Amino acid sequence: MSQANTQKLIRDTFLDLARALETGRLEDAPGIALSAPGSEHGEDNALQAALQASRNGVHVHYIGSLSHPDLTCHTAQNEAQAHQVMERLLADGTCKGAVAMHYPFPIGVATVGRVPAPATGKPIYLATTTGTAATDRVEAMVRGAVAGIITAKACGVEQPAVGLLNIDGARQAESILKKLNEQGYPITFAQSARSGGGCVLRGNDVLAGSSDVVVMDSLTGNVIIKMLSAFTSGGIYETTGDGYGPGIGEGYDRLVAIVSRASGAAVVANALSYTAQVAGSPWQDIASAEYRLAYQAGLKALLDELSARRNAPVREEIQPPPQEAVTQDIAGVEVMELEEAVRSLWKKGIYAQSGMGCTGPVVMVSEQNLSRALAALREGGFVSG
Repeated sequence: MSQANTQKLIRDTFLDLARALETGRLEDAPGIALSAPGSEHGEDNALQAALQASRNGVHVHYIGSLSHPDLTCHTAQNEAQAHQVMERLLADGTCKGAVAMHYPFPIGVATVGRVPAPATGKPIYLATTTGTAATDRVEAMVRGAVAGIITAKACGVEQPAVGLLNIDGARQAESILKKLNEQGYPITFAQSARSGGGCVLRGNDVLAGSSDVVVMDSLTGNVIIKMLSAFTSGGIYETTGDGYGPGIGEGYDRLVAIVSRASGAAVVANALSYTAQVAGSPWQDIASAEYRLAYQAGLKALLDELSARRNAPVREEIQPPPQEAVTQDIAGVEVMELEEAVRSLWKKGIYAQSGMGCTGPVVMVSEQNLSRALAALREGGFVSG
């Protein structure tokens, strides 16, 4: 490099640092658009959020009917106009990400929210909170887990611990994720803080932040993030967290994050910072690598197997073996497969009953049949490990 070019580089660097000290951001920071119209708290709520995020170093492109000299502003009188401007800014590369109160994600894309655990303040990634990762609930949770890992890694969490909220579909999703892990897709599984342990989490674990990524379907995730974001205000004003997060999906290359119309200025500002953090990372490369590893580990075959079980022909009639006292519980069976798991044991001559324990559904068998029943349920894919 010539002496003149070296001097120019040094001069430009010092100018950038001077601007950063003055404005709070570097000029090469990724532009993040904010679609402001539509808030239940008025557009000034969004303007204040944009100013706060700008002071925190985010290069905000404000889209709305208001303006401010400290922001890059684009005029839009309503949501439809703001959406058009936002799309243009994303399409021409002016902005590397955007925050909106509504966005029509395609099937296969769902958002990963972020909120501090109330008991510890630890950031937890809620996968997922809006959008639809898949039309099948279990597949959506599996794909949501991958999306959560991608997002956490984009934000600097090198080995995010993954847990699944104890809801319908969690046990089947757990089984698929553990098989993926065994077959070469590295997943660090979280451990519940409750005495039973395991990566299937209770509500206590969400409050405590027992895992980095909490996997659930997007409807459940939407309820969870609303409660965690707005519990201090009585629900009408979201005060806490970073919003509903960016939409992540296989092959999806547009970075759009969601906030609620009930999100307060602090949450919208945090969402802008969250989006800027992901936009400033090689998130697309991270996503490509994660999906490639997941498919190499057999993701498609495992999801095809799930679909085949869903569409299995009408089950044959099976008479139960002679009844006996059932004193042992086997947990980990998905509630939607509970009766089929019991029937599979009957078919092998093992008497069993279905039940519901404090941690979820259980298969009840006699003490003498416990080990045999557990092996049979593992062989049938009803329980993992």
